[in-house]
Amino acid sequence: MNQIKLDSFDHAILRHLAVHGRMSVTELAGHIGLTKSPTQARLRRLEEHQVITGYRAMIDPQQIDAAHIAFVEIKLSDTREMALRAFNEAARKVPEIEECHLIAGAFDYLLKVRSRDIASYRRVLAEHISALPHITSTSTHVVMEAVKETGEHPSF
Repeated sequence: MNQIKLDSFDHAILRHLAVHGRMSVTELAGHIGLTKSPTQARLRRLEEHQVITGYRAMIDPQQIDAAHIAFVEIKLSDTREMALRAFNEAARKVPEIEECHLIAGAFDYLLKVRSRDIASYRRVLAEHISALPHITSTSTHVVMEAVKETGEHPSF
């Protein structure tokens, strides 16, 4: 995979769009200090080289009854490649799992799970997460407050 060289203007474009993805090119150009044409060309280049892979709506979890967040540590009984692939495929099918990361450390996976409340999380854990392949144990950490979430103030 060829990685393109990014300069300060490219990073500025990415920072602004990570927070405000629907910003017009004219508005974006004003924020980064270029005119519209070079900003549009840079944006097109970032999209063509898959630096920008898409755009999405930021949804208020309170409005869709999904404000409860739990992080779940998962330990597997088998960490060979076939077992990892089976776990990954099954985890992708559980809609309440917002993020799933393979971890190097004391456990194998870390999941970010969204649900309506603790009772609905308990149901998701019992019926879906615990049924994922090769799980030997789970440990849940319930979020009391989301201080910073994806896209709020990117560091790139």
